[in-house]
Amino acid sequence: MSDCCSVDAQKKSKPVKCECPRNGNNYPEVQRKTVLQHIDKPWIHALKEQKYFYCDDPACEVVYFAEDNTLITTSQVRTHIGIKDHSNSALRCYCFGISNLEAQTQPEAKSFVIRQTKAALCSCITSNPSGRCCLKDFPKYNKE
Repeated sequence: MSDCCSVDAQKKSKPVKCECPRNGNNYPEVQRKTVLQHIDKPWIHALKEQKYFYCDDPACEVVYFAEDNTLITTSQVRTHIGIKDHSNSALRCYCFGISNLEAQTQPEAKSFVIRQTKAALCSCITSNPSGRCCLKDFPKYNKE
């Protein structure tokens, strides 16, 4: 794993991103509680209190990786990782169950998510495997 995850580097500064040990790209930190919500049989895995990161590369089997070189792959999560699957049925919005197809064909779906997010009625930190809001993943619609 890269130096950004070493103990010495952590003392100097807290990394926001870290390098995926499989593909070498940098990915953002994700909360431990997010990982716990998506890992299959969390009681079997001893998830330490440490930094975890989310790999969104569709070509990489890693979903989460940690400072201690722990890897959690697509076969170890119970959630279907939509960003790694471009099928119509894959989820774009985990909070409200909006599929890729619905996000692409129904502009009102995005409007709905925007309203719910503004009202703080979403649960992105735990529902979305990335731990972040899905709105950036919705297609842009031309206003006619």
